[in-house]
Amino acid sequence: MIVIKTPLELEAMRRVNRMTARVRDELAAMVRPGITTLELGVAALDIIRKLGGISAFYGYHGFPGQICVSVNEEVVHGIPGKRVIREGDIVSIDTGVTFGGFIGDTAVTVAAGKIDDEKNRLLVVTKAALDAGISKAIAGNRLGDISHAIQTVVEAAGFSVVREFVGHGIGCDMHEDPQIPNFGKAGHGPKLKPGMTLAIEPMVNIGSPKVKVLEDNWTAVTCDGSASAHFEHTVAVGVTAPEILTLP
Repeated sequence: MIVIKTPLELEAMRRVNRMTARVRDELAAMVRPGITTLELGVAALDIIRKLGGISAFYGYHGFPGQICVSVNEEVVHGIPGKRVIREGDIVSIDTGVTFGGFIGDTAVTVAAGKIDDEKNRLLVVTKAALDAGISKAIAGNRLGDISHAIQTVVEAAGFSVVREFVGHGIGCDMHEDPQIPNFGKAGHGPKLKPGMTLAIEPMVNIGSPKVKVLEDNWTAVTCDGSASAHFEHTVAVGVTAPEILTLP
């Protein structure tokens, strides 16, 4: 069942998602060659606590980190640890915060120092795909319109969409209905209604779309070792335009 938020619930969602956006942006600004992914995780805990929230990821189905940090070939769900970020890496930071009974969720991929042209193009295209998907989050459209818009941008650029992981509804729970694939047919799926809140999150690979999960049972990586990018906003479906809840 897709949950329609009331005006009061939407205001609570705005509040927690503004907090989540602040955590995302402060962590993104810390990314540089020489820092470890664990240092980002420790910083996330400090920032979230100072804002009065708690990590929505820590302990979720047993996840051991405060945030997900995924580097280069790591697609999603990277566990903060000893990995040192190097010059030329791209680093995806996925952040979730719980506050007031509601959850915010957002992700960004940033460069560590100077990156090559193909990685830079990957970041530009993935962000453009997210923007295209968000633009379809308007009442009266279909869920497939979001999915199709994302897929179209990605594949036109010669990149591939990850299929094993998808976006999702969000609210009091991290993962609510509906699932939001980053591929699909326009005009298909549930009709979008005002008050739906959706975490839209394209995950895009330079090479093959195929991924696998490592022995830690969390970190997903590209099967061919190619770089992957991940951008995510939590969005409220609007009557005439979407409302991005995870803006700074």
